[in-house]
Amino acid sequence: MRARNRTARWLTEVFQPPVVVTIQLLISPVIEAGFPGTIGYGALAALFVCVLPLVALLVLVRMGRVTDHHVSNRKQRAPVLLMALGFVIAGLVVLQATGAPRSVLVMVLAIVAGIIVLAAVSPFWKISGHAAAVSSAAVISVLMMGPAWLPLVLLVPAVGWSRVVLRAHTLAQVVAGSLFGGLVMAGLWWLLRGWIL
Repeated sequence: MRARNRTARWLTEVFQPPVVVTIQLLISPVIEAGFPGTIGYGALAALFVCVLPLVALLVLVRMGRVTDHHVSNRKQRAPVLLMALGFVIAGLVVLQATGAPRSVLVMVLAIVAGIIVLAAVSPFWKISGHAAAVSSAAVISVLMMGPAWLPLVLLVPAVGWSRVVLRAHTLAQVVAGSLFGGLVMAGLWWLLRGWIL
């Protein structure tokens, strides 16, 4: 039991949304000419999408306004997600102004859509952000780089299992998050990629 909980906690921490999305953004320019020279744009996007919101969240946790860095309290999720959305929109403006590759902008736009939906759903139901992030990242990686990356999809049930074991989510919330990330967010990325690129 102790080993199971330790494994679940490890999976939850290593594959938490800011980490997963940061990696996703860093590799987002891989499909365009100039990579890896363009990885700096992915890092800039990660700064606004992941790092700054996480730092702000940790400050809120330290001040006692948010329970923990996973935002376990469902009522606190929408305000935190809206704060993150503000950083992301600012990042989009900066990326556009600095001439970031379109693949990076497309990735950020797909993430914006995800944040908006999660913020809208959170007051009523605690859909798994962990499952949504890892599912979206896995499916988009396969779409971007081909079937050799299919093993990444195995992370989806592993991370989902960790969230259920830690009683952070129900199985239904994990499944909903996985489907949302893998179908809706990745599907939106695919549509935007075809339209903008």
